[in-house]
Amino acid sequence: MQARRKKNLVTAGIGCLVVIAAVFGYLEIFTKGIDRLPARPCGGAVDRETAARALPSARSAEERGKMVLQDRLDGDFFFACYVRTSGGSVISGEAESRDADPGGWRDFYANNGNDENPVEVSSGDIRALAHPDRAYVYVPCTPPGKKRSEAKDAYALTVDAGTIGKTRVHGDELRQVLVDFAYQLARHTYEAVDCQESRTFPKELPRLPAA
Repeated sequence: MQARRKKNLVTAGIGCLVVIAAVFGYLEIFTKGIDRLPARPCGGAVDRETAARALPSARSAEERGKMVLQDRLDGDFFFACYVRTSGGSVISGEAESRDADPGGWRDFYANNGNDENPVEVSSGDIRALAHPDRAYVYVPCTPPGKKRSEAKDAYALTVDAGTIGKTRVHGDELRQVLVDFAYQLARHTYEAVDCQESRTFPKELPRLPAA
């Protein structure tokens, strides 16, 4: 009887180890896709951990960043970045040169198909606003080859960031992730295209107030 009980305990112990190994194997194979991306996806534009805060776990993930200099003489530019999981969730952003003053930019994106007022923060002349599922950043930027006086309003670098599909977080937390993602993309693009203004970027923008 005692030998049988010991055998049953050993069998149960082995069963537990198999289950634990299966669970850890599942987590490693099926949920660590984002962790296998570069530490800074899109050619160094954004922080992988920022994307991971927004996207649910997945078996695999991919990233891509693409810069387009529309005309090397006039300095117009466009940079796109995305991180996409095998489950169909995406966080992405687009940075581009634009002729818009801060007020006009703010008015357009604050009311662009959205019913609720955005949450806003700024650091000096860098501005950001966020809706529940999108975030926008504005940074004054005169592209190479242009003169500030040529702008109808004001030369700027603007970023539009958002998500598609399921997200890990929602509400205020998702707004914050999107602003962080958009700001990282803005800072990277600003340096990559060599905007004429000399600027020291803060590590991050002030945290968003609760909506």
